[in-house]
Amino acid sequence: MRTAVFVSAIACVVALSPNSALSQQAATVKVAESEQHGQYLTDGEGRALYLFTADTQGQADQKPTVSCSGECLQAWPPLYSEGAPQAGDGADAAKLGTAEHAGKMMVTYNGWPLYYFAQDAAAGETKGQDVESFGGEWYLVTPAGEKAGES
Repeated sequence: MRTAVFVSAIACVVALSPNSALSQQAATVKVAESEQHGQYLTDGEGRALYLFTADTQGQADQKPTVSCSGECLQAWPPLYSEGAPQAGDGADAAKLGTAEHAGKMMVTYNGWPLYYFAQDAAAGETKGQDVESFGGEWYLVTPAGEKAGES
């Protein structure tokens, strides 16, 4: 009985993880708003998305560079997509793109690779805003594709 409960608990954690296969369908990026941060990007479920200043923003003639690896990816899981990412409410479809990362398609916005913050447990949480870690700073992403103001 304990084994079944443990296995069920693990299955729930995996299913709710931003790295789960469910979250890797065609990703949707949309805009949310808070009094503290203004407008910022989220996934289709309302979970905040971040950019990492140690990454290199992609341009028309160059792909972005992803600097987050190892333990960084545990704290800041990437937003992956199977298929072309979709623009939801308020997001600019022309700013959406992908970059290959670890054999998967990582979603980019205005050339910036997008990440979750593992400590944001629910939609609307923005605990990763203006955090310094892993050799750079992390910021929410505005609908214009820039870092949100420092809090």
